[in-house]
Amino acid sequence: MTGRSVAGQVFVLQVVIVLLLVVSAVVAQVLQVRHDSSLEARNRSLAVAETFANAPGTAAALRAPDPTSILQPKAEAARQGSGVDFITVMNTDGIRYTHPKPDRIGKKFVGTIGPAVAGGTVVEEVNGTIGPLVQVVVPVKDAGGKVVGLVSAGITTAHVGGAADQQLPLLLAAAAAALVLATAGTALVSRRLLRQTHGLGPSEMTRMYEHHDAVLHAVREGVLIVGGDGLLLLANDEAQRLLDLPEEAEQRHVLELGLDDQTAGLLASGRVATDEVHLVKDRLLAVNQRPTDMRGGPPGSVTTLRDSTELRALSGRAEVARERLNMLYDAGVGIGTSLDVSRTAEELAELAVPRFADFVTVDLFDAVLHGEEPKPGTALRRAACSGIGKGAPLYPVGERIRFVATSPQARSLTTGQSVVEPVLREAPGWLAQDLERTGQVVDYGIHSLIIVPLRAGNLVLGLANFWRSEKPQPFDAEELALAEELAARAAVSIDNARRYTREHSMAVTLQRSLLPRSLPEQGALEIAYRYLPAQAGVGGDWFDVLPLSGARVALVVGDVVGHGLHAAATMGRLRTAVHNFSALDLPPDELLGLLDELVVRIDQDETPADGAAVTGATCLYAVYDPVSRRCTIARAGHPPPALVHPDGSVEFPDVPAGPPLGVGGLPFETADLELAEGSRLVLYTDGLVEDRDRDIDVGLELLRDSLGRAPGASPEDTCRTVLDRLPNRPSDDVALIVARTRVLGADRVSEWQVPSDPAAVSDVRASVTRQLAEWGLDELAFTTELILSELVTNAIRYGRGPIGVRLLRDRTLICEVSDRSTTSPHLRYAASTDEGGRGLFLVAQLADHWGTRYTPDGKIIWAEQPLP
Repeated sequence: MTGRSVAGQVFVLQVVIVLLLVVSAVVAQVLQVRHDSSLEARNRSLAVAETFANAPGTAAALRAPDPTSILQPKAEAARQGSGVDFITVMNTDGIRYTHPKPDRIGKKFVGTIGPAVAGGTVVEEVNGTIGPLVQVVVPVKDAGGKVVGLVSAGITTAHVGGAADQQLPLLLAAAAAALVLATAGTALVSRRLLRQTHGLGPSEMTRMYEHHDAVLHAVREGVLIVGGDGLLLLANDEAQRLLDLPEEAEQRHVLELGLDDQTAGLLASGRVATDEVHLVKDRLLAVNQRPTDMRGGPPGSVTTLRDSTELRALSGRAEVARERLNMLYDAGVGIGTSLDVSRTAEELAELAVPRFADFVTVDLFDAVLHGEEPKPGTALRRAACSGIGKGAPLYPVGERIRFVATSPQARSLTTGQSVVEPVLREAPGWLAQDLERTGQVVDYGIHSLIIVPLRAGNLVLGLANFWRSEKPQPFDAEELALAEELAARAAVSIDNARRYTREHSMAVTLQRSLLPRSLPEQGALEIAYRYLPAQAGVGGDWFDVLPLSGARVALVVGDVVGHGLHAAATMGRLRTAVHNFSALDLPPDELLGLLDELVVRIDQDETPADGAAVTGATCLYAVYDPVSRRCTIARAGHPPPALVHPDGSVEFPDVPAGPPLGVGGLPFETADLELAEGSRLVLYTDGLVEDRDRDIDVGLELLRDSLGRAPGASPEDTCRTVLDRLPNRPSDDVALIVARTRVLGADRVSEWQVPSDPAAVSDVRASVTRQLAEWGLDELAFTTELILSELVTNAIRYGRGPIGVRLLRDRTLICEVSDRSTTSPHLRYAASTDEGGRGLFLVAQLADHWGTRYTPDGKIIWAEQPLP
């Protein structure tokens, strides 16, 4: 094995590589052992320091008059038990209380303590009083979390490196053994290589490689290698077949191979030839020839041969395969572009015509079209039909079809397998479906059919029918496989659309059940509203009109983030909560605060394992009082309201935005607006003014322009004007409320101040009787006197002055008694021995509704009676 041979060079190279690998492994192992030892030292020091710092009595000992006497024995015992080199306890100034060397006690600690004094942890390598070491400093905290001292533990680097030094001899011995074994294995491989190369040197091996490399780069089908002397050096099997060469043709001159003069002359000349056509016996061959010495190779030439007849057939099959792959690719991107069942069926039919079939029809179960699971045994409905022409006598779209048991469609539905009817004229089962129509189909020229069930998992959703009329050949097995692949992709998309339709229908049903079907009766506002669902999905927008006591009305709009069932369900929960909170007559800012807490609880209850919040919402709540014309508004991350004054001018009042619902812990603020009679207050959700292609500021300006176009319009006309400028299908839900204000005039309001004297009750009754007579409500005089007598008496007895009485004649007669007390009366059954407790019970029996609402100065007890 000489150094000039390939085997010798390979042996040397392999030994060098093995040596480098062994050395690298030893170095890496040593470094890893040292790193692991250092890491172990850090972890052990940290564990010991934290354990001692958090041990019972450590914090208390630091406050003792002599901490060293208490802590030094414990520190030494812990040090010896844990295997660290030192445990030092110190105060926050770094003065030691303990140390393995007693003469170091009372001196300054060597190391960084600042982060530990601040409550953190310090890990560092320093040169301490006992030499280079790895040390950790942790804080000692009292029960209140205050840092009262520090604990440091560490191990010297001499001990850290000890483990690595102990393992080093073993590592070196293992490396030496590996080197010996690898060298022996390399020697065996090199000896085997020497035998196989017969002792060839690099030049001989290179020349051999150049010949093979020339062949590999030039070969196409049949390959011939001819030397510079005209001898045939190599002919592969394909060349021998195409040229019909004699046996042992190699090493013979190309002129002696029995070839025609033209082909033999080309091979012997070694000239360049490109796609020259030669007739060799009964084959028409395309010949390409290139010399092998163009790039410094050996003299000679390489010739490639192709049978043009077979190439044409292969080209045709390749074109068909390419077209089918393109069709499958187009099916992947073109079928299922929408989540509509019928449209997905149409996409399958449009894709396959005319590229695969002349006519395609898709029949689906009615349940699938409505988003439900198919019910076997029921009729199908034609969902799509596409063809190369019109007038084909196939069932039209929308036709309900019940296939007879002998038809191939029925067999496909029953077995779940595809069916091919190559000749429809000879298919009695198909002809029996509808004798008149099937005869018309055959006469029209449709002669072959493939029926493929649309399967999604275990469900058969319907059938895809591929009809052929123009091409005379019937469908074959390869075309059946393509039809099944197209149907399989379409079935997945149809099933996705079906599931979406079901979920969408459920969400729409839930949402419609949660939104108000009609607005309650009230006289303070003239209201019109609109709700537009989003282009896709169901959102969480909602609105409400809530009559309150004292002829007041609350308006609310809100928007839950997201779409689908969860958003609709959350919207219903928030709307119900607003109903309940409004019954308490809370101010808008307090109501939003309670709603914010509810959303926080929803998040806490429904937050997934990854900790992401599941709910987010905005809301605007406004309360309008027709007596004072005051509107109090608060909003939580919601777009501001628009106000259209009677003169037609439009503004967006400055209402504090507040955080969205669910943030928690932040207060909400209110804004008080005094609205002139006939003003229009416009509340909306962000879908009206915000879009993917439009900023909210642009949307607000468009809204301002729309509202300014109709200065005296009714709320209904205002809604129509605003929504006419929106796209046909907005990308997000839109909720819109337009409320025109009314005023409860002074002729319908009466107020009295009542002194805190029981004798004043009779004067109140007399005043109320006169007022009711002026209003023509004498029928209510008795019950009203009784109600006010009880309420005023309670206010005088239990409340604080001043006491006020107010009568409002709206849709009902409203009696209100106010005082400065915040104590609310409670309805109860009075015992026979009780002196009181019956008055409020009597009020509840006489009035349709009654209740208490709190004001910044006290409370108001109110009661409503229907007008005669």
